[in-house]
Amino acid sequence: MNGVQLLLIIGAGIAVSAVARKRNIEPGWIIVVLAAAASFIPGVPRLELDSEMILAIVVPPLLYSATRNASFSSFGANMNAIFTLGVLLVLITAGVLGVVATWLLPTIGGAAAFLLGSVLAPPDTITTVSHGDEIGLPKRVTSILTGESLVNDATALTLFAIALGTANGQHASFGSGAVDLVRNAGIGLLIGTAMSVPTLWLRKRLGNPTLETTLVLLLPFTAFLLAEEAHASGILAVVAAAFSVSLNLALDPKHQYPGAYRTRLQEESFWPVADFLLETFVFAYIGLQLRFVLEDLAESDDPGLLRTLVAAGVLLVVAILFRMLAVWVLFGRWRRQFERTQRRIKEDVYFRARFERLSERRNRRRGAPLDPPTRKQTLLVGWTGMRGILTLAAAAAIPETIEHTTEPFPGRDAIQAIALIVTLGTLLIQGTTVGRLSRKLDFDLTAERAETRAQHEVGRQIIAAADAGPAETDDARFEAQRAALGKAVMERRLTEDIAREMIEEIDLRQAAHHTTTPPA
Repeated sequence: MNGVQLLLIIGAGIAVSAVARKRNIEPGWIIVVLAAAASFIPGVPRLELDSEMILAIVVPPLLYSATRNASFSSFGANMNAIFTLGVLLVLITAGVLGVVATWLLPTIGGAAAFLLGSVLAPPDTITTVSHGDEIGLPKRVTSILTGESLVNDATALTLFAIALGTANGQHASFGSGAVDLVRNAGIGLLIGTAMSVPTLWLRKRLGNPTLETTLVLLLPFTAFLLAEEAHASGILAVVAAAFSVSLNLALDPKHQYPGAYRTRLQEESFWPVADFLLETFVFAYIGLQLRFVLEDLAESDDPGLLRTLVAAGVLLVVAILFRMLAVWVLFGRWRRQFERTQRRIKEDVYFRARFERLSERRNRRRGAPLDPPTRKQTLLVGWTGMRGILTLAAAAAIPETIEHTTEPFPGRDAIQAIALIVTLGTLLIQGTTVGRLSRKLDFDLTAERAETRAQHEVGRQIIAAADAGPAETDDARFEAQRAALGKAVMERRLTEDIAREMIEEIDLRQAAHHTTTPPA
């Protein structure tokens, strides 16, 4: 890829996004479709990128940006749903799609078929979540989908590594795979958390917003690469680092320092630009591969173009329908268990007393868990199964030859073509209709909005109380307001989302104060 191609892609992405956003349309799928059509223009060159570069350069910053805006408390409150979707459902989906692929493409072998299943298993819900307010997603659905997207990539990449090793002739079993999954997750979380410690220590000592932002920009790449070198989950390392840094910088007074507000405001402007550039590039890259992938398949006899296209269509339908069915069954089972527990609480006084004692201890430690999602929420979560960047990056990471041999990797062209077609299909079918479905379900957000207003009022009272205390300087007054909000979050009087919103408002007021007030 040369510089002119990159500039053309970004320029076209800006134009498409401007038009799409004015019409409340998700620009990602439009960019994919237009790029796919452009790939058939005579003379359009094929974009060649190293597969490992896609995973190492594109995924870490996008994941870090998504995580830094996620609510850790909402993540914990929705842990049951997140684990169900991000781990259990990904494992089941990979197995189901692998079995279907074995039946549709028997000549590529079982190992390659299950490799394809792991590639297609994880949905990419971040793009949907980023436009949640525009399409009317309830906060509960947004929290579940955000948490799922932060976990399912790690599960799928671990499965991908196991399946790739099996295809390369390495012995693997279900037991060893489960051990690898737990090991990779644990080490990845440790590495990400450990990397946040020197980052926080260095940041307050740099004293320059540009240098501080650059340091944080390096963090996702460093955490990802260190974890990958340790054969652990780079995805979870990035998630852990992002949570640790963003929470401490925003809410922990120990990590506040003079001028920190300038860096936070700069980052709030920087990360959306980085997200736009990376997403535009990746979606365009996806589409521009279509013609060339189909040409490669047409030249191969096994499995061939026609069989691959049929397999892609079947797997697309299975991926969409199976997620809807599985989410309905898994959440439905949870909901029935919850209803049985509630009935037993009403009917059995001894069970109710024991349940209340256990709940009180648990709630003090972790906060009260949320009830199971409603049927409307379940339906919407089931429909948001669009495949995206990770699916295509993983497919592109499949080597051309089997390890330590010159034999071509079985079904590599077919796997890449199917990954591309399934991703395009889910973006077009689900990505263009999820907003309409959300509006059709007509969620009653009255209570949610009332709770948000009440939380804002609590936040204003906390700020007013902090203002009433002694403060030597205006900067000290702003710091006292932020510290009071952080303390309220720790005491669970204020939600993390509202606290972050109000801290950003304080940062803006402090910046405006220094802009309008001449130096002494």
